[in-house]
Amino acid sequence: MILKDAIQKLGYKNSLETAKDLANEMGLDWDGCVSFIFKIIATDPERIPGKIGSKADNEVSVIRKWLKRYQSGMTSRASRRTSNPPGTVADPIIEVIVGARLTNLDTKDLEKITYAHRLGMSAENILGLMLEEYLAENLKELGWHCAWGETVKSVDFVKEDGSLLQIKNRSNSENSSSSSVRNGTKIEKWYRIKADRIEYMWDALNKICGTSNLSEKAFVKFVNKTLKRNPQCLAVEKDNPWEQQ
Repeated sequence: MILKDAIQKLGYKNSLETAKDLANEMGLDWDGCVSFIFKIIATDPERIPGKIGSKADNEVSVIRKWLKRYQSGMTSRASRRTSNPPGTVADPIIEVIVGARLTNLDTKDLEKITYAHRLGMSAENILGLMLEEYLAENLKELGWHCAWGETVKSVDFVKEDGSLLQIKNRSNSENSSSSSVRNGTKIEKWYRIKADRIEYMWDALNKICGTSNLSEKAFVKFVNKTLKRNPQCLAVEKDNPWEQQ
């Protein structure tokens, strides 16, 4: 049984009661956040991301799977996660290509370029998590809750009044599906920075969320604080040329 069928079979009220009992069993604060997220998919099953559930699942087990996805996303947020270094090795031909174009670079220079590129990719891999957690910390008091673990299709934050918000880091990473309207509710869209120039869009998000506290300066402060407290959030290869511990 897939989650969509389970919710339709149970109905809205029984689905919520089942999810509440399971959340309490799993140690999730039902009233604190997850209830608002689950209500969105219980109201509109088309908001369920992907295909959650299998032939072996029943109504209870498939709802538990959704809750586990939420719980996993929350517990692996940037401030708590230990990221893994790249699972692949660098292709030696990359240094050959760069060295053939920039002939003044020596072997050590080319090695640093390789490691810097891989380190930059690792940083990009956690950027979205950083942004999500920064917003989760600052928007909760305004009634916005994070849909941890991509538990609502095309939606990253849900407000207690049912409003929906999708966030992206850059303007060129928008998802067109975010413009869809379900049950009369349009998903608000926001991205942090323009893709073709350094222009931040925090004022637009402040307007959407009814605050004035969100800013690039505050986000940078959050990133520095998070990495200071949890340096393992950013994976650094052991053999890097900067001897990073």
